[in-house]
Amino acid sequence: MENHGHLTENELSKQCLDAAFKIHRALGPGLLESAYEHCLVYELRKSGLHVLQQHPLPLVYEEVHLETGYRVDILVNHKVIVEVKSVEVLNDVHLAQILTYQKLSNCKLGLLINFNVSLLKDGIKRVANNL
Repeated sequence: MENHGHLTENELSKQCLDAAFKIHRALGPGLLESAYEHCLVYELRKSGLHVLQQHPLPLVYEEVHLETGYRVDILVNHKVIVEVKSVEVLNDVHLAQILTYQKLSNCKLGLLINFNVSLLKDGIKRVANNL
């Protein structure tokens, strides 16, 4: 297995999106989020990346440490968050969710991918902080 630990957020993003396009071409829209998520995890691990699925994010505020039930769909190389959706339209709640996850995880890049679209490029939202 290759060492992918030194890839930048942008390089990781490209691999995530390439895998998402491959999956969307094969499966199309209309499946459950969990199906796309499992396929994306499979593709990313197959390419040698370190991938955590349904990774818990604790909330830390000063001396308070809460296991609040926040879970990132996919965390790639501890650098990129991928939130998988299969919804009619991405909205502000989805964006707020990924921004919260970025804040809690200190990840600079998040990808919001809605597979429930005819053209996947229309379902992708890239959220970058300080890149």
